[in-house]
Amino acid sequence: MKVLAFNGSPRKNWNTATLLKHALEGAASQGAETELIHLYDLSYKGCISCFACKLKDGKSYGSCAVKDDLKPIFQKIEEADAIIVGSPIYFGMTTGETRSFLERLMFQYLVYDADYSTLFPRKLHTGFIYTMNVSQDIVEKIGYDQNLKGTEMAMARNFGASESLFVTDTYQFDDYSKYDTSGFDAQEKAKRHKEVFPEDCKKAFEMGAKFAEKSRIEE
Repeated sequence: MKVLAFNGSPRKNWNTATLLKHALEGAASQGAETELIHLYDLSYKGCISCFACKLKDGKSYGSCAVKDDLKPIFQKIEEADAIIVGSPIYFGMTTGETRSFLERLMFQYLVYDADYSTLFPRKLHTGFIYTMNVSQDIVEKIGYDQNLKGTEMAMARNFGASESLFVTDTYQFDDYSKYDTSGFDAQEKAKRHKEVFPEDCKKAFEMGAKFAEKSRIEE
């Protein structure tokens, strides 16, 4: 049983990465083997629309033909029981690296039939952890949750299931006085990080544990 986490943040030790580490700790608590992969360490681009993965009787039918750092990653995913993708939200969407990764991951399995069925060989538990500087009220007002819904639905269609965890009003700097951040109350940010972020970490832990437990039962 293996659970993979993908960090779509350029920072390896901040909010998104911390939450993913807790998710993997949760999976490990249920006996899962875990691995955290930092997308910013890899060299790749988004889908190039070569359609080799759709070519009938083609040697790359059902798999991405592009040979770059994602090739071995996709092999790991095909051998995993669950994946969790974490990303900060920039201008209402996941980071560019995260989006490119998801394009490449999903499109290779998508079939252009009436049902948009999948070539992925089995069910895979998938989850998203989103981190963002804005409050939950703004998430709902601007519609960030709706912006991300389409990707979640596509993941569910390809792999069988998907769920998400929204972590809002995050703490971005150790020292807010060094940056032009007059729109934020640094003390309130620090207070929330101390009191609320640990609860978010618990939720991430629970997500990882649940995925691993379900995978163990299904084995």
